Parts: sequence; structure tokens; C-alpha cells
Amino acid sequence: MHDVPASTPAGWRLPGIANLHSHAFQRAMAGLAEVQTDPADSFWTWRETMYRMAGRFDPDSLRAVAAQLYVEMLEAGYTTVCEFHYVHHAPDGAPYAPASAMTDALIDAARATGIRLTLLPVLYMSGGFDGRPLGERQRRFGHDVDGYLRLFADLHARQDDTLRVGCALHSLRAVPPDAMHAVLAALPGDARMHIHIAEQVPEVDECVALRGARPVAWLLDNAPVDARWTLVHATHLDAAEVAGIARSGATVALCPTTEANLGDGLFPLRDYLDAGGAWGIGSDSHISVSPVEELRWLEYGQRLATRRRNIAVARGTPSVGATLFAGVQASAAASTGFDAHDDAVVLDADAPLLAGATDRDVLDRWLFAGNRPLVREVHVAGRQVVADGRHALHEDVARGYANAMLGLLA
Repeated sequence: MHDVPASTPAGWRLPGIANLHSHAFQRAMAGLAEVQTDPADSFWTWRETMYRMAGRFDPDSLRAVAAQLYVEMLEAGYTTVCEFHYVHHAPDGAPYAPASAMTDALIDAARATGIRLTLLPVLYMSGGFDGRPLGERQRRFGHDVDGYLRLFADLHARQDDTLRVGCALHSLRAVPPDAMHAVLAALPGDARMHIHIAEQVPEVDECVALRGARPVAWLLDNAPVDARWTLVHATHLDAAEVAGIARSGATVALCPTTEANLGDGLFPLRDYLDAGGAWGIGSDSHISVSPVEELRWLEYGQRLATRRRNIAVARGTPSVGATLFAGVQASAAASTGFDAHDDAVVLDADAPLLAGATDRDVLDRWLFAGNRPLVREVHVAGRQVVADGRHALHEDVARGYANAMLGLLA
């Protein structure tokens, strides 16, 4: 598989796309948090809606929602998903039997639909940088270090050709330093590490107040950050942090549609590209499940901020689409743990939007020429899972999702 488009009789053949950040359960609340609850609505007020929705899930409803999400991802061209999973226990905080019941639901959904899954069980221990205990609605997220490592070991032992298991630290505010060091010391050396960081200005300010450093600067100084690490969002950086991430080899997972929906802010993309940093995309809260929209709005956000055009271009590659697509391909293996060389997306050769396309402009046309779905086929691990734009389980999964939503919203 080459990283450039290849014209075939079926259409334009491209490598599969990795979705570096997903909270599957949040697919169920997409579009349900768009009513103002406070004149200063923000991420922090949105989080109240998220807690209410998270409290309603059980393994069966999570399996149904995740299957719907994964079908949507595959039909859009994602072939791998990094599932940042923190809804571990029953709503009262009691473990399920088995303790992996919620993660098992995600594995079941991924295997049924055929998407590659990098499962990232989340360590979530405290409610803030001051170490306060988890609140009532956070109890089902929590583990102590020993319980977390038991869950990780159970899941890691199940790895196969379409399942990888890494580690997610929810955030610096949710994982005390001693616990972070204990977990890092216990993990296998090839484990991928993901963490939310510097998404919100209040988070940055609280880290400075209580740890004496900005979040990314603190992490780079206190953890062995390297190419195995993925820093999710990293929205609010200073120049030293931009350079530091790039030097470390870590990947930044950018989620433009979610970051826009939550009012997070804009990542300093041009400075980061100039520093040689690695990056990829994720659909995060699934307000949109489309790599086209993530990449388009990654570029459009920069245009709005700078009042210029064609920002995300690499030296010697003036095409924005080619630069963006190369970026997500270059970071995929480091973030996911997969060598997904046999994954492929085939764009519809008969689509009017691609009439007369060449290998020089097909990516720009796919990303910037409209909103009609152009994915015709998707292949994962050598198996075709999407034909004529539809997943084989499209209807069955949609029925299961509808039934689950009726229960969640009752």
C-alpha cells in the first residue's frame, strides 16, 4: 500500500485512515447538548450533560452504540479506532462481573463490524489537580493502580491481528504523579500511551497554580514521552511546548469538530508543522464521524485565525489535501500500534465531484469539493467490509442502535 492515491478500475485507492481518539458512548449524545444551559456555556457545562448520559449505559447499550459508531467510521474511511475508554463500572461504582464487561462490549462491537481497535482503558483517580476524590458521577470511571493494572493485563493478553491494547491516562488532573509513575513502570515497553492534555485554559491555569508548570511542559519534564505517546488536543501551548512535543516524537491527536463544538480553541498548527511535529485526527465526541470534516476544519480553523489561505502545506508539497493526508498516515502506526498496510479505502470513480481527477488533485477534491460521501469500498486486514458505500451490517446495526437509544433516552 502506497501513501499516494492509485487509480484503479474501481476508483481511487488510498490507505485506510486511523481515528486516534474516540469515546464511543458519546455518539449517543451527539446533537443533544446544543441548548444553552448557562450564558457562559463551555466544556465544563457540556460535561454535566456527558455525565448524565454516561450514567445510563450498561454493557448491552454500549455494545449497540459502539457498533453503530464503528459502522459509521468504516463507511467514512476510518479503518482503525483508538478507543479512549473510561466508563468501566456500574453507575454506583461497583465493578461488573467480569470487571471487563464494558471493555468486552467495545471489543465485541469492533470484531462484529470489522474495524481495527486500539483499546485504551483509562486510569481515572481524582477529580482535580488538588487530588480531591472522584465525584458521585465519576465513580464508575475510577480505579486504583492495582485494579487498573489487573484490567490492563487481562485485556493485553487478548491482543490479536485486529486488537491492540494500550494505556490511557485520563489527564494530569485525574492521575496523581505517583500513580502515573507506578503505571508507567509496570507497563510493557511497547504499550502505546494516550493522555488528554491542555484542552482548556482553566486546566492550564490550575496546573500552573498547583504544579508550577504548564501541563505539556510538566509532562515532558516528568514522563518519558516519546513516539509511543499520543497527546490528545494539546490545544493551549506556548512556543517551548510546541518545540518540545516535536522533539519528543510524540503525536498530537487533533479533534477539530469536537474542539469546535466545545469551544476549546485552535491548535497552533503552522508552528507545529514548522517544528516537524507528528499529528493525527480523532472524532472524539462524534459530533461528526468524518475524516473529511476533521481535516477540512483543521485547515479552515487556521484560515479563519490567520485570514490567509492554504495554511497546512509541507515544504515541496503545495497541496493542502496531500499534506493533511500524509500527516495522518505518518502518525498512524505510532499511535495505534498497527502496521495497517493491508487496509484500503476506495473512492467512487463515478462520483461527479471526482470527474477528471488526477493523482495530483484527488485528495484536495475529496476533502474540499463538497459533502457527498465518496467512499465506495473499505478493506480492513485484507477483508472488504464496505461495498458500494454500505457496511454489510448497516441495517442490522442501525436497528440495534435505535432500540438502545430508546432505552437511554427513556
